[in-house]
Amino acid sequence: MAKKSNNLGVLGKWAFIIGLLLTIVAGLVQGVYTIPSLALILVILGLIVGFLNIAERDTVKLLVAIIALMAVGSFTISVIPAISNYLEAILGNIVIFAGAAGLVVAIKAIVETSKK
Repeated sequence: MAKKSNNLGVLGKWAFIIGLLLTIVAGLVQGVYTIPSLALILVILGLIVGFLNIAERDTVKLLVAIIALMAVGSFTISVIPAISNYLEAILGNIVIFAGAAGLVVAIKAIVETSKK
């Protein structure tokens, strides 16, 4: 985790926890209840996580994980028909959440690279 002041570190941790829980809960209730502006909430939480939680040493790992998640995730889930709708909804929410964090990390990496 990136070194930040204590309050920002706590905010980043809570943004991650809330975002992760929200992706799962919203995916499980997707057929029964729709959370208004879910994508916007997940993007904001993902941006906070990207700014506060991801250290420079974790940049490559995070970006590779996000690429793998986006490329492979939805194809492998469809082989489990009984729960595939729920898993696809959860995965879609995770992609939104992690994608926003990945965007911040990618921009930070580009800025750091251009400084060298």
